[in-house]
Amino acid sequence: MEYRRLGRAGMKVSAVSLGAWLTYGGMVEDEMAARCIHTAIEQGINFIDVADVYARGRAEEVVGSVIKEYKRSDLAISSKVFWPMSENVNDRGLSRKHVMESVEKSLKRLGTDYLDIYFCHRFDPETPVEEVVRAMDDLIHQGKVLYWGTSVWSAAQIEEAVGTSRLYNCYLPQVEQPRYNMLDRHIEPEIMPTAAKHGLGLTVWSPLAQGILTGKYNEGIPEDSRLASGGQVAEWMKAELTEENVAKVRRLTQIAQELGISMAQLALAWILRRPEISSVITGASKPSQVESNARAAAIKLSPDVLERIEAILANAPAQPQM
Repeated sequence: MEYRRLGRAGMKVSAVSLGAWLTYGGMVEDEMAARCIHTAIEQGINFIDVADVYARGRAEEVVGSVIKEYKRSDLAISSKVFWPMSENVNDRGLSRKHVMESVEKSLKRLGTDYLDIYFCHRFDPETPVEEVVRAMDDLIHQGKVLYWGTSVWSAAQIEEAVGTSRLYNCYLPQVEQPRYNMLDRHIEPEIMPTAAKHGLGLTVWSPLAQGILTGKYNEGIPEDSRLASGGQVAEWMKAELTEENVAKVRRLTQIAQELGISMAQLALAWILRRPEISSVITGASKPSQVESNARAAAIKLSPDVLERIEAILANAPAQPQM
């Protein structure tokens, strides 16, 4: 396993990490989830990413039940705060009240004294950034959080967080967690250079575009797929599961086969080509998927392969005018 610094921070996280979104505490039975987490750690994955809202707290409980078997300092555990966790008017957002109360609940569910990373799961337009920054700074001083970060914040919002932190001599955000994959490259023009400028690492989610980039939809919609099961995730996927994108994945699959790797490994290795990426967060419903994803960290794509991939994708976003 390759390990990368979290931006300019000293802590290192595995280049491939394990996430609990849509899987643990819900779609995947607890016993299988535990097997996946055990396999991840055995494969050298030290970064496990969860959030309070994942399965309404159950994901944290499942992860917590497994990591208690390991030396806590060997792992990097993250959680997040923002989304509503109840009908209570204050049980949402990034107010100091919600942040302080939410971290205690997450720590209890995870069975740990601290979080390595605590993400602000979205930008909160109703809470002043100074209030958010000071709350995160206090949690770090209290030892309940080691690093804090943002998730799905715009470049301007990240700039504001960094500027506010510096103004009040508070701990700076150290990481941004955006969506990024071969089909969604929106972070390249502004978010990626902003993060690099301020020393934030990037831990990216949905690297396989909810399974589209595994090639499983190349010949239609499998009956056991997320798209076939319906729900909100299926609605999200429909926008990307176009004939144009499927045609691209078919051609990319041919490249993967030539290299002797899976389509998923090609997609993960393509993301990890960027030095700005600290870790790629992968989901897995079975141990074999964890093992396959972990092997992607060792795959280095040559310049000619990257050129062929770029020609197929043909979706590099325009860079902003200076």
